[in-house]
Amino acid sequence: MKYFNNIVYWNKLNSDEQKKILLRPFSKKNSSVKKTVEEIIENVKNLGDKALQDYSLLFDKSNIKKFKVSQKEIYLSSNYLSNKLKNAILIAKKNIQCFHEAQILKPIDIETQIGIRCQQINLPLHAIGIYIPGGTAPLFSTVLMLAIPAQIAGCKKIILCSPPPISYEVLYTAYICGIKQIFQIGGAQAIAALAFGTETIPKVDKIFGPGNAYVTEAKLQVNSIFNGTAIDMLAGPSELLIIADHTANPDFIAADLLSQAEHGISSQVFLLTPCAEIAQKVVLSLNKQLIKLTRLLTILETLKNSIIIIAKDLFECIEISNIYAPEHLMLQIKSPRKMLDSISNASSIFLGSWSPESAGDYASGTNHVLPTYGKSLTNSALGLSDFQKRVLVQELTPKGLINLSSTLEVLSSAEKLQAHKNAVKIRIDFLKEKI
Repeated sequence: MKYFNNIVYWNKLNSDEQKKILLRPFSKKNSSVKKTVEEIIENVKNLGDKALQDYSLLFDKSNIKKFKVSQKEIYLSSNYLSNKLKNAILIAKKNIQCFHEAQILKPIDIETQIGIRCQQINLPLHAIGIYIPGGTAPLFSTVLMLAIPAQIAGCKKIILCSPPPISYEVLYTAYICGIKQIFQIGGAQAIAALAFGTETIPKVDKIFGPGNAYVTEAKLQVNSIFNGTAIDMLAGPSELLIIADHTANPDFIAADLLSQAEHGISSQVFLLTPCAEIAQKVVLSLNKQLIKLTRLLTILETLKNSIIIIAKDLFECIEISNIYAPEHLMLQIKSPRKMLDSISNASSIFLGSWSPESAGDYASGTNHVLPTYGKSLTNSALGLSDFQKRVLVQELTPKGLINLSSTLEVLSSAEKLQAHKNAVKIRIDFLKEKI
């Protein structure tokens, strides 16, 4: 039975049809979501823990008396996991830590001219909140992706929230990452609690982590308030684009497309290739593989949003990819590294046949928190810098100020800012008298 056979020839489409094909799945922004989230935020802000208890009962069917998970529960989570899983998590942790430690920036300390010293120092954010969704699959890998750079950056306070009951996998991963403050609260109410603080949950400076439409809306709203809590990004549905030539393995391509398609019904996957034969082989392999997968219904919905595009050559494939600006981009071609300089818009790139997208999701070392929905045009993958702030320092000696004074006076006069000019002149006059 054929589940998927959506192949189009790019150059047989007019410009409007081409644009339509590259549109993301329409995300219905229900006005009721916005209104519901507004009410939740207001209630949590005013009623604190009482509101959290009410929402836990309403949404999670959990009668929570104590939100904070005890140190004993966190420690004992290790007993419920197999050694095989714990070892895999530790290997992933090592690789992610290695890659993010390499992102540590050296402080800048230079003399721009004699007597003028300029510095840039990097300071950690003080308090950050990590949100880990619940649902059918515990996203303990996201704990690694967020907690590890936070620890390397030197964040003093790391608060983790996740809907009850929090899985042992999440608790164990948090434990090995040194997170001691874990709270069993989910949804928009958790975001509100992190943004404003309650009797139990501390207020944070920045919130990280993915979530459903309510969580995303809550992040948007708390960030929009004057002097509101900062957020990492507003992540949309996951997406993958593969560029393949005649040397690619169609079974590999089909497996990669399916691995991304199982994320959720709003996800989207593409194959771009100049080779019609590869396209047909991928369709055959994809239909053969998907019937064996447990998330079949989710995958079938995703494939409705997904297309195989046949282009005239690899350069046209890259041109189309740069327009789409995918979250994940795979180059399954003969010499992928030679084409790397042609890629201008992608959040995370996977080179060659032996680099499955799953590696980046879990354990290669790169971060899997990525801009989606075309945001890779301007935004970057989550990294160490997201957990830090840059602070600038300048120090002028008397000689340095004298040497720069005429420049400062001319520039401030040109902008008609007399007080700026006076702040320089009064010092120069003092120095002249002293000399």
